[in-house]
Amino acid sequence: MGRFFSVSHVCAGFIAVLVGYTSSAAIVFQAASAAGASTAHISSWLLALGLGMGATCIGLSLYFRSPVLTAWSTPGAAMLATALAGIPMSEAIGAFLFASALLTLCGVTGWVEALMKHVPKTLAAAMLAGILLRFGMNVFVALHTQFELVALMLAIYFIGRRFNSRYTIPLTFLGGLAWTAQGGLIHYAAVTLTLAQPLFTAPTFTLATAIGVGIPLFIVTMASQNVPGIAVLRANGYTTPVSPLIGWTGFTGFLLAPFGGFSFNLAAITAAICMSPEADRNPERRYLAAVWAGIFYLITGLLGATVASVFTALPKELVAAIAGIALLGTVGNSLGAALSDNRERDAAVITFLVTASGLTLLGIGSAFWGLLFGLAALQAIPRK
Repeated sequence: MGRFFSVSHVCAGFIAVLVGYTSSAAIVFQAASAAGASTAHISSWLLALGLGMGATCIGLSLYFRSPVLTAWSTPGAAMLATALAGIPMSEAIGAFLFASALLTLCGVTGWVEALMKHVPKTLAAAMLAGILLRFGMNVFVALHTQFELVALMLAIYFIGRRFNSRYTIPLTFLGGLAWTAQGGLIHYAAVTLTLAQPLFTAPTFTLATAIGVGIPLFIVTMASQNVPGIAVLRANGYTTPVSPLIGWTGFTGFLLAPFGGFSFNLAAITAAICMSPEADRNPERRYLAAVWAGIFYLITGLLGATVASVFTALPKELVAAIAGIALLGTVGNSLGAALSDNRERDAAVITFLVTASGLTLLGIGSAFWGLLFGLAALQAIPRK
């Protein structure tokens, strides 16, 4: 049992789930509400999303022995929050099925794998650094509103790094949690205990909804979620075949769409937590952190709205600080890898800057555009 259990694995998995839910659960609520979802629908959506992410995290990580972390499509949920206005729930479910079918097709055909072979590791690392930059900066932004809390967490982190402790991140989180508890900063009244119940919605298909909702959801999920997710794997040295990952996440969405599982994809930001040295010094054992994340996803799915209430009860500064601190090592490694090749340095810098800028064009996020601009610069600038 000890071989498969480690405090660092459990904490990395928990922090990944904590960051995932607290950073975007509200967007999922907005997307469901735009489709006219009732409280029962929202509970079913959270159940489907939790079960889908849990099953894919555990299954894929154990099979490939790589830290494969999946997530719901946050940019997709943001798009749905506006695109689903006035659309019946049954048509929305039909659009989810259509988008998931396209993702499954991408996995079966294998064209994503062929595309990623042409993306240099320096650009993948630069894009990852750009994605994570905001989280690192948010640690120090949080100092403005909760100076004592964040300063204590940073102090614990620095001491832990000084002694090269593998439990630095867990101790940092526990220290912050203890401070918030004794300071009365946890809103216990916001916590309610509710088990989620599945609610099946029969899909209906219309051409307008498939084109107006299904295709944009597919494009946003691929460009803004799966591409960065693949980049995270590659930037951390994992050569896991991509096509099966895309195919299985798409198929999972196809199965769970009638219950509210609108889209599943590879995670990027939360995956970086499970791939960091703090999760395990041995890269070959970091997949266990993703397995524990899957276990926590299963629990959060079963508890449904209860989990959302627990996360909202914690101070936002605590969540921002632990997320950023947990990713500091990954940001440093990514920047080092991005700038390691002098011939590709200009293109890597452009990729990093565009990704970090938050640029959005045609409804597609900055990660995709950062990679596109970097590839263009790589072709335009002579590599001496």
